Amino acid sequence: MRFNRTESLIGQNLMEKLQNHTILIFGIGGVGSYACEAISRSGFQKIIIVDDDIVDISNINRQLIALDDTIGLPKVEVMKQRILNINPSCEVLTFMERVDEKNISHFFSQKIDFVLECIDDLKAKVEIAAYAEKHNIPIIASMGFANKTHPELIQISSLDKTSVCPLAKAYRYAFRNSGLSLKIPVVFSTEEPIKPVGNVTLGSTAFVPSSAGLLMASYVFNKLLKLEDL
Repeated sequence: MRFNRTESLIGQNLMEKLQNHTILIFGIGGVGSYACEAISRSGFQKIIIVDDDIVDISNINRQLIALDDTIGLPKVEVMKQRILNINPSCEVLTFMERVDEKNISHFFSQKIDFVLECIDDLKAKVEIAAYAEKHNIPIIASMGFANKTHPELIQISSLDKTSVCPLAKAYRYAFRNSGLSLKIPVVFSTEEPIKPVGNVTLGSTAFVPSSAGLLMASYVFNKLLKLEDL
């Protein structure tokens, strides 16, 4: 059986419950690609993925979907094929679109059980969070993981309890201005960002964004199955 190791851990009843949930993932980059793969390997049977980008050679150092033979392809299509190779019976819906206030409801046209928000665009992040809050949809959001080298400093907390992370600071400010709750769960790092020595503004590693993505997937898994109070 494809997911018998997971079922042996949680039991048949919870496995069937898990398979009936629909997961919506925004962003299939360094964080989102690993979160999405972990979700698919956990046995979820309906996954919706949103990303307007294509795979670039600069993604190879940290994004699960970035390989020499996927460069130039839409990220959502590459991720969809990975999911179907893991679980051919999974229903995968893809949107190669950029999120904004005009199309946000489009992605929520069906019942969503959990949202994983893994994008960098602050305005879009706020739009997603606002929609989830208004419609009482569970969500976890990713903060910034560039210019960091210590995955052991990543943790999950509510937004109001975040520290150090520059993106979390901007996110808190945007939330206050929008009247949104600062109790939204986020994954963030307490590591002070280091200054890249190269010619790019944001450096990255293979192990920090991926660790954040796996933490997000574990949070969703445990919350939906109520295995522990995170």
